Amino acid sequence: MNVLSCSINTLNGLYDLSGVEVGQHFYWKIGGFQVHGQVLITSWVVIAILLGSAALAVRNPQTIPTGGQNFFEYVLEFIRDVSKTQIGEEYGPWVPFIGTMFLFIFVSNWSGALLPWKIIQLPHGELAAPTNDINTTVALALLTSVAYFYAGLTKKGLGYFGKYIQPTPILLPINILEDFTKPLSLSFRLFGNILADELVVVVLVSLVPSVVPIPVMFLGLFTSGIQALIFATLAAAYIGESMEGHH
Repeated sequence: MNVLSCSINTLNGLYDLSGVEVGQHFYWKIGGFQVHGQVLITSWVVIAILLGSAALAVRNPQTIPTGGQNFFEYVLEFIRDVSKTQIGEEYGPWVPFIGTMFLFIFVSNWSGALLPWKIIQLPHGELAAPTNDINTTVALALLTSVAYFYAGLTKKGLGYFGKYIQPTPILLPINILEDFTKPLSLSFRLFGNILADELVVVVLVSLVPSVVPIPVMFLGLFTSGIQALIFATLAAAYIGESMEGHH
């Protein structure tokens, strides 16, 4: 009963956490559910940018790539290098997952750095980059958790869970806690950095709309790219760790 009560309290805490927000957000009412409309709208914009760019770049592939095709091949090679470095020789099947994570987070972050969504006026609420919302970053982190559990179970079967009692069974609680802290650190690092960057830009735009915010926006572009790379690199590292069993 104590365990059940603790689990219920934990779920209630996670539900309360999903309501964390700064500013007035835009919601849709669908049946009895409250949907974060601003996250869906901006996420669709990001997805449309990615799909549109990819379609334009590869609509007429050339043996010797030029222009957009050359750029996308460079991005793919970069993602392959990151995946291979962190996962090892079995990185191939995980390139699409790591690439999707990196590109979605990268474009989402840049959308918030280049376009201060909050200055777009809505009848109710405001817009923001998808990664500005804790629900998006938690969802990405949980997908990463599912991915590295799947990788470990696929590679080692039930023997994967033996890692929790290595090098000694005394470390069982700590090893279990580690798997809970991984998605927490991934989600809060990304959420906190993007939220802080957008808030700084919005405040400066409202105070000095002409020149001062520009350097901060360029700094935001750099920070946004680094955060996307950190998330993708850690995701690949966790997958590689679950497959190889090293720390």
